[in-house]
Amino acid sequence: MTRVLVNDQALPRLPGIRRTRAPLAVHVRLPGYAPTPLLSCPDLAARAGLAELWVKDETWRLGLPAFKMLGASYACYRALLARLGRGEGELEWGDAGQLAAALRPLGRLTLCAATDGNHGRAVARMARLLGLSALILVPAGTATARIEAIAAEGAQVMAIPGGYDAAVEQCAALASDTCLVISDTSWPGYTEVPGWVMDGYSTIFAEASDQLALAGAAEPDIVVVPVGVGALAAATIRHVKSADASSFARIVGVEPRSARCVTESLRAGEPVTLPFPQTSIMAGLNCGTPSLLAWPLLERGLDAMITIEDDRAEAAVRALASQGIVAGETGAAALAGLHALAGDPSCAPGRDAVRLGRESRVLVLCTEGATDPAAWARITGLPLPPSEPGGRR
Repeated sequence: MTRVLVNDQALPRLPGIRRTRAPLAVHVRLPGYAPTPLLSCPDLAARAGLAELWVKDETWRLGLPAFKMLGASYACYRALLARLGRGEGELEWGDAGQLAAALRPLGRLTLCAATDGNHGRAVARMARLLGLSALILVPAGTATARIEAIAAEGAQVMAIPGGYDAAVEQCAALASDTCLVISDTSWPGYTEVPGWVMDGYSTIFAEASDQLALAGAAEPDIVVVPVGVGALAAATIRHVKSADASSFARIVGVEPRSARCVTESLRAGEPVTLPFPQTSIMAGLNCGTPSLLAWPLLERGLDAMITIEDDRAEAAVRALASQGIVAGETGAAALAGLHALAGDPSCAPGRDAVRLGRESRVLVLCTEGATDPAAWARITGLPLPPSEPGGRR
């Protein structure tokens, strides 16, 4: 069942919040950097009854099939600089090889992360680029294809009984002088690194603003974002509702029904942990507790939350495939939420709250490619397209 929650605490602007391009200056020096496509999808706009629909296609980013490399790479960079006793801009380097050489004084070091797949693979990729070791913890039951992809980066992978939260807890306990935890969620006493992860996602929006301007298009008045622990949603809020934003927009978050931790936290007025397992096929969103760091932004910045069932995600995978976008279930979640918001009678309060209608210009974040190829083939009934030489499908 699809449900909507209107957040009466949401503000149109967040005083003191400013946009940043600092992470972009790091990303452009990493191998394979290129802006991801911003696609105008008039067919999907017509289906949802909108004036315009843009999809920011993060199905391939910096050599990996998800947006997560943006946050992981920037957080690794800042955390390793901190280990060296350096601040941002205090280390000279031009590419990943030069950065690796500058980090050699750190000696033997392992980067550790808990993940449902994409964040951990991105941390493992950064470790490989920088000549470091990686230990990645995954919840038991993680798709074999996702585990194999992490291991292919040279990382040691450990399956942890329980869900994502259990993997996060065990990862946190491993922190030491030789094990640097790079988490995209936060807990008491651990907020700096997740903050850098959140900062890293700003590159998505810096690119999108440039791409819209180049196309002569107006900024969107609604942005739809998938929500796990809330880091990407918080980055969205920082950009869209910053004090220096040039236009007004509303933000809709989308969660699986079995992983609705942000929805329930908004309902409760404080962060809560779900008392039941998170079992959605939208694996990257199977989170039971919001990030404590992201929470103040989520509470003030999300205008509405939509919770969806897995069948809506599957339908959105097929809809994106019809546009030539090979997205996984997590990647399709935002479009699935938009379809629910536009067409489900039960979502009328949310539709009214964000003023979704025929004049609306909507930006949807498609955050993940087909990281489980067998699932994509089952959902779409299509063979997975072959990879291009650079790896993108």
